Parts: sequence; C-alpha cells; structure tokens
Amino acid sequence: MRLKKNITRKNLILTAIFAACTVLARALCGISIFNMLFFCALYFAVQNIEIEFHEKYHWLFTAAALAAGSVLTAWLMQYLLLVEDLRDKISNEKFFLNILCCLCIYLVIQAITNRAGLSCVISHTLLMLFAGINYFVYEFRGNELTFGDLKSAFTGLSVASNYRFTLNAQAANAILLSAVWIAAVWKLKFTCERAFAARLICILLTALSVLYVASETGDTVTESWEQKGTYRNGYLLNFALSIRDSFVRKPATYSKEAVAYIEQKYPGQTASADSKKPAIIVIMNESFADFSVLGDLKTNQPVTPFVDSLQENTLKGYVLASVFGAKTPNSEWEFLTANSMAYLPSGSVPYQQYLKENNAYSLVDTLKREDYTCVAMHPYYATGWSRDTVYPRFGFDEMYFLDDFDQSGLMRKYVSDKTMYDQIIERYEAGRGQENLFLMGITMQNHGGYLDEYENFQNDVYGINIRFSDVNQYLSLAHQSDLAIQELVNYFAGVDEPVVLCFFGDHQPSLNSTFYQRLNGKGMSGLSLTELEAFFTVPFFIWTNYESESQTIERTSLNFLSTMLLQRAGLPLPPYQQFLSELMEHVPAMNARAYYSPVNGTYVHYGRGAIEEEGWIERYRILQYNGLFDTKNKSKLFFGRNSNE
Repeated sequence: MRLKKNITRKNLILTAIFAACTVLARALCGISIFNMLFFCALYFAVQNIEIEFHEKYHWLFTAAALAAGSVLTAWLMQYLLLVEDLRDKISNEKFFLNILCCLCIYLVIQAITNRAGLSCVISHTLLMLFAGINYFVYEFRGNELTFGDLKSAFTGLSVASNYRFTLNAQAANAILLSAVWIAAVWKLKFTCERAFAARLICILLTALSVLYVASETGDTVTESWEQKGTYRNGYLLNFALSIRDSFVRKPATYSKEAVAYIEQKYPGQTASADSKKPAIIVIMNESFADFSVLGDLKTNQPVTPFVDSLQENTLKGYVLASVFGAKTPNSEWEFLTANSMAYLPSGSVPYQQYLKENNAYSLVDTLKREDYTCVAMHPYYATGWSRDTVYPRFGFDEMYFLDDFDQSGLMRKYVSDKTMYDQIIERYEAGRGQENLFLMGITMQNHGGYLDEYENFQNDVYGINIRFSDVNQYLSLAHQSDLAIQELVNYFAGVDEPVVLCFFGDHQPSLNSTFYQRLNGKGMSGLSLTELEAFFTVPFFIWTNYESESQTIERTSLNFLSTMLLQRAGLPLPPYQQFLSELMEHVPAMNARAYYSPVNGTYVHYGRGAIEEEGWIERYRILQYNGLFDTKNKSKLFFGRNSNE
C-alpha cells in the first residue's frame, strides 16, 4: 500500500461543496463548529490523497473494508436514532450482533458486485436510508418501524405530506460522516481475482453470520414501544427479530376441517330480546396490583381498602396477565379479543404486528350486535401502541385521547384516574336513557417510573417492613386509584338504569429488584412456575348496581374476562365465547407462559398437562389461528363481523 497526494481542481471543488454543506448543517441543524472543521479536514484528506494497493493483497483490503464498513454503519445507525444516554444502554454483545447484521448486507452486495468500493457505497447507503426512514417514522408516531409496518407502507406514504420533515444535529452529523466514508471507499476500485471463489466465500460467511445471530437471539424479545428496540437490541437486530415474529407457525393439527368440526358443537348467536340492557363500563387500570400475591408487605395505611372491601353484587378475584411491568396493549388485546398471547411469539405486540381490518373480531363486535354504542377512552397520546389505528379496526364508534381530557390537574405528569372517571360519567350522562353504552377506559395515572419527585404529588402511603422510594410512590398512586374507583362505583350505585362495571389491572409495576427479593425471599429468578406466575397476577372485580350473586374467583385470566363480563351482564354468548366458557371449566387460567391444570393442582407448561386439558388448549389454538391468520378460511360462525362479513 502506498499513499500519494493528488490535489486537483475537481477535488478542491468537491471539498468546497462539502464545506458549504457543513456550513448549511451548522445553520439549519446546529452541528458544532468543531464538527464542521473536523468533517471538512477529513473530507479534504480523503479527496486529495490516493492510495495504491498491491494486487496480491486485494482480498485482504476487501475484507478490511467490509468489516470496517459494517462497524461504522452499525454505529452510525445507533448514533442517528438515539441520544447519547440511550446509546450507552446497548450491551457489547447486542452491538456485535448488529455489526453482523450489517456485515450480512455488505457480504451479499459484495457477492453481487465483486467490487469492494461499490459494495461499501451501496450497503452503507441502503442501511443509512433505512435508518433514516425509521428516524422519521419515530418522529411522526413515537414508535419504531418494524417489519409488520411494511404491510401498511402505502397508507403511511399517503399521509406523509401532512408531516414536516426536519433534521437535528445528530442526523446532519450522520449524513456528513456518511459522505466522507462514501468518498473514501469509492476509491477502492479493485476486484478479487478469483470471482467465483470470492462470491462463494461471501455467501458462506453470510450464512454463518445469520445462523450465529439466530442462535444468539432465540430468547431475545422484539421491542416495539418507543425506542426500546434500538437501545436494547440495536435497531437493525430488532427489525430482524420483528421479521422472525411476523411469521406465526400454524398448529400441527390445524386444517379447515378441524375448524368445521369444532363449529358443529356451537349454535350461532341470537340477539337478546330484552331491550333494557345494562351499560357496560370497563376500566383497565395502569399497573394496578396487589402485592399480597407475592409476599407480606406491611404499610402505614391500607393501600386499596375500597377494592378489598367490595363484596355486594360483586364477582372478584385475581386474573392472570401475560405481561409484567410493560406492554399494556397485550393485556388490552387479550381482554377485548378473548385470544391468548400463549400462541404468539415472545415479545410480540398484536396491536402493531398482527391486527388488521379482517381479523379484528372482538367484544366490540359482540356488543354492536346488541345495539351498543362503543366508546374507547385513553388519556394519553393517540399514537401510543398504534391505538389510533387499532380502535377503528375494532369498530369503536367514539375515541377519546389525551387532548380530549382536562389537563389542568395532572397527577405527577399524567391525567389522573379521577379526571378520566369524571369524563366517563359525563359521557354516560350525555346518552343516558337513549343508548346502550359500552365504554372501555385505559388509565395512565400509575404509569412507571416511580423515582422522580413531583411538586403536585406526595407519597402518603409507604411500606413499614420494606421501604423503597419507588415502591412508596407506587403505593400512594394505587391508593389514589382506590379512592377514584370508589367515587365511580358510588356514582353508579345511585343510578336507576342497570350498570355493569369491570375493573382490572393490566400488569404489575416494575419496581426496585431488591424490593422483590425482600418481599418473596427470592426476587425474580430461581422461581418455581407457580411462584413466577404470581408476578403476572393482578386483581379484578365485576360489580353491578343491581342485585347479582356475590362470588370470589381464585384465579382466571384476561382472555376469559370478557366472557365472564357478558355472562354477568346477562347477554347471550356468541359462539367463540360459548367455546371459551367450556374451556374455562377445564383450564381456568392461562397466559403466555403456562396454564393452571386442575388435574395436577398447579401451573404447568403447555404440552405437559392432562390429555383432556391439552385437547381443549389445542382446539383453542386452532380457533385463534383461524381468526387471526387464515383469512381465506376464517370461520364466519366464530369470527364473522357485522360490517363486512
């Protein structure tokens, strides 16, 4: 290898143009003066220095260019998409896997071109454009681009003109550094002499890289909330995982004949003859939990005295969720659709990956057949977990998000439960006596984290035997939730028209790991399956303002809760819920990890229970796959919709 100067008029003009671009980046995007000067010096050196490579070592310099390009591209993608604090969160192991993902692209392009410079230019440009698309997608909707989003790409393009495209200093720095890299590698004009052997090696290395990444990510969860995928997994790896999770395996026993066989047992649904139907109010309360399922936590005052004391006209107990500490929409999805996360890839989010117009059968469809007006309320951003897209697919008639709520009295930085309940009452009163109302409310008050201090919130409930600041804040918030739901129940208790109110937590909160160690004596590792399931157990109740049987349920799960709600409301069950009501007799509770086996008297992993239990679970899996994924042969009996089938 030999270096020599090559200062020409063309190179000076190109350098001047590049310098003008850095000035523009400074003026429009705010890059630093140091970066301006650094990039200009780097570009000048690249353009005006020639490197001659000995032919004997072309293969070595090709390998070095592809490897260096993979590292630089992987780093620049992270740099473009994350602020510094978040960039530091990714582990070295995950970053290495992202480098391998980049290397696969470089190797494939190299196998096609057999020109190191051209391969580096194409690969880097494609990957950075891909990262740039995600940059704007996140700016617009607050969630990362995943493989599932590509199916709705035309919809996104149709509304792109409504958004303003802007670049920050990070984006400008990434573009300028990319220009320097492209200018440098473009000078690598050589090719490998033995083209066939070189291409074969590239293909083999690509295959080995893919196999290694796959072997190292078998238990890695795809993240799709905000930027967690980028700072936990790295964006390119997270996108690759989203491809993996977009393909749900068909059950081995699945066939349209198997679905038809199950259909034979269940008659179609007939609408209720009773015109006087109860208003149905559902509250999924953010992070509402009862720590007594984990251990003995003593507090200075009762945390949820009203919910604990509620008995009259109440069905109550504990419900099993599939998530812990996050991914609220999965609990929402299980409740509304009566489907289970047990049959979907770990870490997946149905709202963002699987729910489409043709498979959004839910409780909304059931209640619309009963002439209900269906309303959704969530006092946070409409784009969160794609609810602004999902709710219309479910068929909700009305949707209320953050801008529709009074924000003058926030609790911490979120709309309080009480504020949302006041709006529920207002909406109920607006249609009172004129409609059958179903309202699904998703609260935000108790959302994590719990470490920051706020002038508008004081921790008045705290642990005595176990005391941590985040735990105390959470307990104080849960106490406020208890006070708010008491007011809502008291209001509906004074209403003459029949009302059914269903209340449940979406998941337990994520708190200090030491807290759990002191609470259950083990923490969150080394647990038996039953001990682990306690972390996915939250309280629920279904209360009526008219006389109904009081009952305590030891355990159920979110996918069964809407069926129990329909039964409590005295409404006829559609065929899918008829099936679920029978399933509950054999499998009373289940989530993504396991199910409760009455035969064994404990939780068991799927495939390890009694024969009859496993048979019911397999039939459930067949029906869920049919409703979600087999659009061609979808059962109209179980999943037919009012609007289009």
